[in-house]
Amino acid sequence: MNLELLVLGGYGQFVWPAFIFTFASCFILYVKTKKDLQEQEKIFIQKYGQLKIKTVQREEVVTEALPDSPI
Repeated sequence: MNLELLVLGGYGQFVWPAFIFTFASCFILYVKTKKDLQEQEKIFIQKYGQLKIKTVQREEVVTEALPDSPI
């Protein structure tokens, strides 16, 4: 493995800790947000029960340019 890639021209000592800190911060934020979402979903289900979602069938809209129209 080429260590020059990890050294990054002498700036690796600054880049890698910043990268690790950023990655760890984003991961911790993701885990915390996911946990909070699950708690909020439990509260919502306890209060309102399961949601019943109605689906609407999509209608096809046909548009055509008429020969007399200026379009």
